[in-house]
Amino acid sequence: MKTTVTSWSFPQLSLQEIVGLAKVLGLGGVDVGYFYKSALDRRAMISEPEKYAQSLMVLDHKFPCLYHLFGQDLYDRNMADEDSLSDNMNDMRQVIRFCKYLGIEQIMVLPGMVAPGENRRQAFSKAVVNLKEIVPLVTEAGLTISVEPHVHGLLESPALAQELVTEVDGLGLTLDYAHLICLGFSQEEIDVLAPFATHIHLRQARPGRLQEKLDLGTINFNAMLGLLKSLNYNDYVAYEYVHQAYMNTLYDDVITETILMRDLVKAFNVMG
Repeated sequence: MKTTVTSWSFPQLSLQEIVGLAKVLGLGGVDVGYFYKSALDRRAMISEPEKYAQSLMVLDHKFPCLYHLFGQDLYDRNMADEDSLSDNMNDMRQVIRFCKYLGIEQIMVLPGMVAPGENRRQAFSKAVVNLKEIVPLVTEAGLTISVEPHVHGLLESPALAQELVTEVDGLGLTLDYAHLICLGFSQEEIDVLAPFATHIHLRQARPGRLQEKLDLGTINFNAMLGLLKSLNYNDYVAYEYVHQAYMNTLYDDVITETILMRDLVKAFNVMG
């Protein structure tokens, strides 16, 4: 398994500094997005994708995955917003050009939100329609596109996540067990999603707590990694400890927990 770290794990570091840290820690890549000091310039990406990608090549590092938000927050132009499809498709065409030039192989988007006045099934149906238009743009360009089930989002159960990736051909999952563990699902219930994973986020968690120190959470990482190995998963696992107000994930030493998780994965690979 290849390893990467999320740029949004270190809100006070620039992208150049995070790349340097990743190299020091022996991590093979940095996942990028639009957050904090390391934020990519989405406007530049959309307007001049190749030129902006060229400006980032000086960093000389692998960027396995782009976490792309179409709007300014989780609700703005989200995947269950039927009125934004045309604009989102136009943006995605530019994002694909950027990713191909820079060598980014996967684009992660969020599956959508349940808007005020509608129910989850209505939002799900809209997301299916939109994703069936967006996904082929990405896959026909030779890239991978995935959605992440997350707390407060459209997909808050393993069953619904599996239904979505089954319904939309070519769609993968960015699988973070922590979100579903936090919501109260058991690890074995989440395991059914592993065959659909094209990217993995790693951090410890427990019911009611999205992020936890490695020795205080309930995720059995040896069992998880063993399952991925049995499935011949050869893509990236991304260390995603964060320092954010979201779900009160403010109280862990991100560097320490990242190193502990790195060492756990390294030991598993050696033993395996």
